[in-house]
Amino acid sequence: MAITITMPQLGETVTEGTILSWIKQIGERVEEDEIIVEISTDKVDTEVPSPASGILSEILVGAGETVAVGTALAVLTEGDEGPMTDDRGPITETEPTTSVSTPTEPISETKTGVEPADAARRGVLSPVVRKLAAENDVDVAMVRGTGDGGRITRKDIEAFIAARAGGTAAAESVPDVRRPTEEVRIPTEEVVAAVADSPGPVSDDRSEVREISRLRVRIAKNMVAAKQTAAHVFTSVEVDYERVAQIRNAHKGSFKESEGFSLTFLPFIVRATVDALAAYPVVNSLFDLEAGTHTFHRSVHMGIAVDLDQKGLVVATVRDADSMTLKGAARSISGIAKKARSNQLMPDDLAGSTFSITNPGPFGSLISVPVINVPNSAILSTETIVKRPVVIEMPDGSDGIAIHHIGYLGLSWDHRVFDGSTAVLFLDRIKQNLETWDWEQELS
Repeated sequence: MAITITMPQLGETVTEGTILSWIKQIGERVEEDEIIVEISTDKVDTEVPSPASGILSEILVGAGETVAVGTALAVLTEGDEGPMTDDRGPITETEPTTSVSTPTEPISETKTGVEPADAARRGVLSPVVRKLAAENDVDVAMVRGTGDGGRITRKDIEAFIAARAGGTAAAESVPDVRRPTEEVRIPTEEVVAAVADSPGPVSDDRSEVREISRLRVRIAKNMVAAKQTAAHVFTSVEVDYERVAQIRNAHKGSFKESEGFSLTFLPFIVRATVDALAAYPVVNSLFDLEAGTHTFHRSVHMGIAVDLDQKGLVVATVRDADSMTLKGAARSISGIAKKARSNQLMPDDLAGSTFSITNPGPFGSLISVPVINVPNSAILSTETIVKRPVVIEMPDGSDGIAIHHIGYLGLSWDHRVFDGSTAVLFLDRIKQNLETWDWEQELS
């Protein structure tokens, strides 16, 4: 009996995943719950355990391919028997979901580069590959597969499309005798001259070229998409943290002893921000211009940016932050940060935030202008807090000078969603909360 392993649902918002590597290979024994494959989503990399025990008799999706949730990835044969074979090669008990249609005229195997024994493997296409081929009018019979067993991957389709756009068919593909040759566009002399005169990359013998990490690729794509989507505007206010600093100093020793981690300024800021979001709910909303809808969230799911030792940044979600006390917020922030730094986050830990906070202050930042964590409508940056001389009003009404803990709060906000008056009032609400609340009661 054969068991098909499919692409799992790795989070509520995850619709597809990319195979990073197969931990087990064809013919190997796999135990139930043993890690069999590593998968990357747009949120996080995850090790996926086997749902049953058996022999890995077939791998349907090779490393580097991206497929939708529910796609068949591999086949397990129960028991200790390996994959059944006959003179034609491996036989599985499951039929491929999708096959390549047979061309009108026979195609020479020497032209396609596909061996006869691997023809069935070549015919299994992932939903992503099928969709990409259909959208770009690609006859998959013309495409040379570079995946396992001649399987056609997304990269193969993209390479074929790029070659066709340049006026030539892929070097090792079969000529399409049913379609007239496309017109080859010759660059003008001006274009050729411009390319020739453009400077190349600056490099020398001391330069080191490294492959971009998967996390950095995801960050790069998300940042560009966010800037292209939201109309970014920045507003900031100065905050006197003296009241918070005094309470924090009075309790930080006992807090660390009882909780096991340090009491920072961030939980105070989170509590003050949750209150401001309730007062100005448009800041805690989702704006979908294409759909023509504006969703106002009833809960605050706070996204907290976590630095991964300068290797990247993830925004982990503290759910229902509006129902937490100061201590509860501190525990949740500490817990989600530990999960992030120990590579234990699941996709749902990185999804569903309604508002985000980034905290560059501990690194010494004076003013930051963060990119909005779309689809959030805004993101708050908390800057470094330092002692500074400030003018204060004395009990008799005269002016005086005192040393207080001072810092800035910055807000990057989407001008499509609300306007400058709301941004300033929202920040001022956080400022007033931090400067005037009875924080002693919050820690009692």
